[in-house]
Amino acid sequence: MLDEPIRKGKGMKLTDKIYVYEWTDAFENNCNSYFIGGGTGILIDPGLKQFFPSLLERMEEDGIGEGEIRYVLNTHSHPDHFEGSELFNGNGGVTIGLSGTEKDFYEQTGKHFYSWFGLNPPDVDVGLDLEEGKLVIGDEPFEVFLTPGHSPGSVCIYQPSEKALFCGDVIFHQNVGRTDFPGGDGELLKKSILRLSRVDVEHLLPGHMDIVSGADRVKKNFLQVIEYVFPYL
Repeated sequence: MLDEPIRKGKGMKLTDKIYVYEWTDAFENNCNSYFIGGGTGILIDPGLKQFFPSLLERMEEDGIGEGEIRYVLNTHSHPDHFEGSELFNGNGGVTIGLSGTEKDFYEQTGKHFYSWFGLNPPDVDVGLDLEEGKLVIGDEPFEVFLTPGHSPGSVCIYQPSEKALFCGDVIFHQNVGRTDFPGGDGELLKKSILRLSRVDVEHLLPGHMDIVSGADRVKKNFLQVIEYVFPYL
């Protein structure tokens, strides 16, 4: 087990720029959310709408007001990550991001997935196509990796200055995202993970479960997943 603290009901300041909001309730499904400060104001994966007020309370405890959110970047369109983005519709000060591939998947197939959980599909005003390659927000450079497998248009967002990889449901601590949902593909997921394993990562920040910090631990986690999880994909 990792020795990083899990702060249930609170945020954790990981670096000068990154705040971590892990979801630790074993009885309710939702995702980990992340806020990137340093003049960028990025919220990654707002989660389900019903739990968003709780996320805001946790952010406020860290001195981050809702008005500081300027971008909402989504790793993919599954309900537990994406639904809360709808709350930012009509807020001209906030830009919502999703990959074009994922947006197409959502419109054609992914929105029907919401009925499995008794939810209505959100109508989200996506204003930023998270394309493969370089992305600059404010003065901060990022790199977007298109990483299909869990969903067709999943993206991972890499912040070079922090060596932080926001990886959604592509890879977790000693596990990976499911491939049995609509649009999932085990072979594509393996290729995506192998690609990410070559990135210089100090902080692996997944959509669920524990974060992994320390370059050696991150590398070990990739190796363990490749050796022990890949045979089942």
